Amino acid sequence: MASSSSRKPSICRVLLVFLVLAYHCDAFYLPGSYMNVYSSEDPIFAKVNSLTSIETELPFNYYSLPYCKPPGGVKKSAENLGELLMGDQIDNSPYRFRMNVNETVYLCTTEPLNEDQVKLLKHRTRDLYQVNMILDNLPAMRFTEQNGVKIQWTGFPVGYTPSNSEDDYIINHLKFTVLVHEYEGSGVEIIGTGEEGMGVITQTERKKSSGFEIVGFQVQPCSIKHDPEVMKKYQMLENITGVDCPKELDKSQIIREKEQVSFTYEVQFIKSDIRWPSRWDAYLRMEGSKVHWFSILNSLMVIFFLAGIVFVIFLRTVRRDLTRYEELDKESQAQMNEELSGWKLVVGDVFREPDCSKLLCVMVGDGVQILGMAVVTVVCTAFGFMSPASRGMLLTGMIILYLFLGIIAGYVGVRAWRTIKGTSEGWRSVSWSVACFFPGIVFVILTILNFILWSSKSTGAIPISLYFELLALWFCISVPLTLLGGFFGTRAEEIQFPVRTNQIPREIPARKYPSWLLILGAGTLPFGTLFIELFFILSSIWLGRFYYVFGFLLIVLSLLVIVCAEVSVVLTYMHLCVEDWRWWWKAFFASGSVALYVFLYSIHYLVFELQSLSGPISAILYLGYSLIMATAIMLSTGTIGFLMSFYFVHYLFSSVKID
Repeated sequence: MASSSSRKPSICRVLLVFLVLAYHCDAFYLPGSYMNVYSSEDPIFAKVNSLTSIETELPFNYYSLPYCKPPGGVKKSAENLGELLMGDQIDNSPYRFRMNVNETVYLCTTEPLNEDQVKLLKHRTRDLYQVNMILDNLPAMRFTEQNGVKIQWTGFPVGYTPSNSEDDYIINHLKFTVLVHEYEGSGVEIIGTGEEGMGVITQTERKKSSGFEIVGFQVQPCSIKHDPEVMKKYQMLENITGVDCPKELDKSQIIREKEQVSFTYEVQFIKSDIRWPSRWDAYLRMEGSKVHWFSILNSLMVIFFLAGIVFVIFLRTVRRDLTRYEELDKESQAQMNEELSGWKLVVGDVFREPDCSKLLCVMVGDGVQILGMAVVTVVCTAFGFMSPASRGMLLTGMIILYLFLGIIAGYVGVRAWRTIKGTSEGWRSVSWSVACFFPGIVFVILTILNFILWSSKSTGAIPISLYFELLALWFCISVPLTLLGGFFGTRAEEIQFPVRTNQIPREIPARKYPSWLLILGAGTLPFGTLFIELFFILSSIWLGRFYYVFGFLLIVLSLLVIVCAEVSVVLTYMHLCVEDWRWWWKAFFASGSVALYVFLYSIHYLVFELQSLSGPISAILYLGYSLIMATAIMLSTGTIGFLMSFYFVHYLFSSVKID
């Protein structure tokens, strides 16, 4: 056996090799896109995303309004699955900057506005639509002051309507401020920039180089009435003299028929100490951290309270009865069997097949799939593997995870079916149902909502080609994997029930109160764990805010799993104590009923927080997406409660020796 002194040199060699290799390694940023480094006067092209509004929730194409188009025509940027599903439509724009060149630029002058264009501009202005611009993958940021408080927004409005005027004014002049950080790198060489300003970095030569990184993109919008005849003398992207944003309405550009609108912009480059890895910090400032911590502490109190109840059930009630029973002799045990009460009386019925057992197995299988997707996604985002810099990647990752977790869903669903039925017959039907149940619900709801979006000509509508792509992913990946998981479920070891089931079911005594009251009451405890975090999530979805406190979300998700398990166990034990052996569905809905409160809270959020949301179409869209979310929460939380209750009941009655 080697001594400890002989191992020290080998450890030192390993550390030395590691340090040498680390010295020659190049670091990368996780998460986010790769860094672009620009030289002075390099062209930088801005992009435009869909027009969005917190009032209607219907996104529209930027070029649906009479804006200036780029000289080479409109070209769509590559969009991933998540961006398409979220309604993003990123196009190129005529806005072109040159690194470290401060200038004022003319874009174009429109033809006289016709009646339809005026009506559309006024409609978009009064519905508070925002223009979303992107530069080097950073959204344009705008600052306003309200009651002495500085408020941060992304994007800028299409126009505005002053409180003392009935007219609408269009935003046609933009003041851009680009924050840049001077980059000095060693071992890299900048050999050029592409058309979209993508820096090409090579490792072929080791020499010191420098350039500039874009670390901030701010915009100040205003409306200026230009003289169209004077503006038409300029060419697109030609420099003009500087302009000042007017404070008087008569110097602003009104929206009315036969008006010609001239679009201009100016850009200013400012050096900043912000480093490239920290440039998203301004968008991801964690607001209300005290509220998050309060939510977590509140959840911990609920967990400790329920844990105390479970502790009493196991150690003071169940263990006491079992210990007392084991200490008796056979004659005393026979006499005690005649005096059994409570949960011991349902020993011959507790594992009787529940009503709609196939549906229960299907819902448990889908719940495991959704829960697995949620846990992996939140863990990845909490550790920084998904970033808002990669648009649509969060939703894309969730869909891919859901597809490949079909193998686990099929396995769990079929194994639950075998456990309840005692046979593998019909496993293919169960697997097909698991593969189609929840996706089918989502598909039906999205189809109805999509017809509404198509009729409104919104970019939020899913293209027909994407419909077929989603169907192909569903039936070519998820369904086969679910069937494969179901096949593995038939080969898994059977779960044997610890007691026999009587042929004749035992009559359940009448109760003073119905079971559904207990079930609804149980759902309030998991809801109390997540409702504060739910507010922030809904705000990020419907108010266009960035949500990036996934560390808090991971903690809340962990606490939610614990609360759902404890609630279901306590409720199951309460039903068994009153000789109610039909615990299967009750265990599922004891924790799954939290979805009802989530949906009701969504309606409350619509009425009281989204008061500006206008029109029945927006309300239908909101309720449709909320219904999908509530269904997913019901399946996942219900599965947690069911599996934990099954383990509890199996353990409880495996310890009882009753013939």
